[in-house]
Amino acid sequence: MTQTIALDLDGYTDLPPGRIANVVTYLEMTSRPAPAVAAESGRTVRHVAKPDLAAYRDLYRRIGTDWLWFSRAVMSDDELAALLAKPSTEIHFLEQDGAPIGLAELHRGEGGPANVEIAMFGVVPEATGTGAARQLMNAALAVAWDGGTERVWLHTCSFDHPAALRFYKRSGFTPFKFAIEVSTDPRLDGHLPRSAGPHVALIDPTPSA
Repeated sequence: MTQTIALDLDGYTDLPPGRIANVVTYLEMTSRPAPAVAAESGRTVRHVAKPDLAAYRDLYRRIGTDWLWFSRAVMSDDELAALLAKPSTEIHFLEQDGAPIGLAELHRGEGGPANVEIAMFGVVPEATGTGAARQLMNAALAVAWDGGTERVWLHTCSFDHPAALRFYKRSGFTPFKFAIEVSTDPRLDGHLPRSAGPHVALIDPTPSA
């Protein structure tokens, strides 16, 4: 059963022990961007038609552990396999020397029939600042705008890389909505290591008397 609490819209709201919250920013793009000029990088973007579950989880972990990504980590193998197998889901790996270093996960029809959500996007820490994320985004947008698309959207949050919002705005996205996400801390139930997301305080719930 989903728990609810009253939210103070003009102040602070205390969360129950074991819960974390972050501010989510939604961004959208409503017109196709100009084609990007491809630069020689030695990297390639590959559409992965049938993602291997272990390979996907490993790449997701490498990209997202530092930023407390957990939405896929808390899924069972069956749940994640079903999501990845949907005809509306597209997985793209950015690869260097044949090894995946970036992930773009697109969901077609999410938010409307002519909408595409970039549901997951990121590169491994060692690729940050190398142009890898720009190459992956250019490729993801080129694919997302195929097939009669009228809107591409995504979200970032206050747990994410501090440069993420600026990167998405430079890519042509415009913020349109805030939300507050409250969840169980995935480091407390074993879905992520306790060392994950070091920029987010880990608070152990006080044992009941």
